[in-house]
Amino acid sequence: MNKVELLILGGGESGVGAALLAQKLGMQVFVSDSKALKPVHAKELKEAGIPFEEGQHTEDLFSGVGLVVKSPGIPSGTPLIERLKEQGAEVISEIEFASRHTKGKIIGITGSNGKTTTTLLTYHIFKKAKYDAGVAGNMGVSFARLLSQGDHEWWILEVSSFQLDDTVRFCPHIAILTNITPDHLDRYEYKMENYVASKYRIGLFQSAEEHFIYCADDEWTLKGMQVHAVKAHLIPFTMKSERPGAEGAFYQEEHIQIELNTAEIMSIYELALQGKHNAYNSMASALAARAAGIHSEEIRNSLADFEHIEHRLESVLQIGGVEYINDSKATNVNSTWYALETITRKVVWIVGGVDKGNDYSQLTPLVKNKVKAIVCLGIDNQKIINEFKNDVEILTEAQSMEAAVRTARSLAKKGDVVLLSPACASFDLFESYEDRGNQFKECVSKL
Repeated sequence: MNKVELLILGGGESGVGAALLAQKLGMQVFVSDSKALKPVHAKELKEAGIPFEEGQHTEDLFSGVGLVVKSPGIPSGTPLIERLKEQGAEVISEIEFASRHTKGKIIGITGSNGKTTTTLLTYHIFKKAKYDAGVAGNMGVSFARLLSQGDHEWWILEVSSFQLDDTVRFCPHIAILTNITPDHLDRYEYKMENYVASKYRIGLFQSAEEHFIYCADDEWTLKGMQVHAVKAHLIPFTMKSERPGAEGAFYQEEHIQIELNTAEIMSIYELALQGKHNAYNSMASALAARAAGIHSEEIRNSLADFEHIEHRLESVLQIGGVEYINDSKATNVNSTWYALETITRKVVWIVGGVDKGNDYSQLTPLVKNKVKAIVCLGIDNQKIINEFKNDVEILTEAQSMEAAVRTARSLAKKGDVVLLSPACASFDLFESYEDRGNQFKECVSKL
């Protein structure tokens, strides 16, 4: 094997995408994963002729490597990463790597909640306006993979905190920070300030020529702004009735008003995505579109006809007067808070999974008011049980999706909602939140 020019650690979607882009750029690339690769990824690398290893890291092969693209799933402080840095290697994320090889402008979207919806809604606006745009990132297909297939004038990217941790000059033309609520604290030494600092890397390398769109109602976003100086043009959005400034978006008499270059007013009832959290997402997407020069009428039409995304408050079926809602994408407490806050009927709540340092107490008022029964779905449910055992009449456990759905059905009555909104990661019983949501839908369809 020739001398490795680019080492990729992790053979998942981001790693394979980076390998394909590197190959297209003519780089000598090697992929190494300490675990077994998924068959689809191994097959893809073999067919592309890209050398790789799985089930181990053979460090002798890494000697002298100058550039490392690291999977977002690998913490930055692992011994292997530290050794590579000591040897002089630059360790970056796939998002950083791909951003160095595009001529297009980037809209980077991060936040604890709402970033997937905001990303897809922004992309919908751009495509409807006939802009040359691609969508990629944390939500699915990697940025590097799509870039290897061709560049776009605009890239709309969902970016996670793990991806931002390994950026060194990633600079979106337009950055959106939807909100910051406690999430992934196990990765950040259980310190909220560390997590906030990670999110603020979305604007760290911006200049006054770029745009930074943020929620002026979000406590941790505002705290972070006092610590992390943002040089970009600041554009706030708020659900309060007062204008946030000369520019931005706000709520007034059941309308959202967008003030950026021109004024646009739209009834909240015209929005395709209903609920307070989606009003925030719509404001952020609209401001990004205006900053990119898209006309108000095109934005308005796009906000009105956007189709809801899968696994986020997705209505599955009505059976015997009971509605089954798939909110598997709610992998943290704040996402579940929005789900419970949105629903107006009594809820049988399916919750649980891999706890990421969650504080469930913020859900207690909503649980007391709206939840009639809880079905814990996970391997270790004790923290959830301890939190809510005195707040609901019925609290039970299930070790499979089929058992959880059947139990929920037995507890729900006509007019109720069965809500899968786990508030946790999925990796104890499922491959991903998509797998969890798909299993929920399949089990519901068999009732």
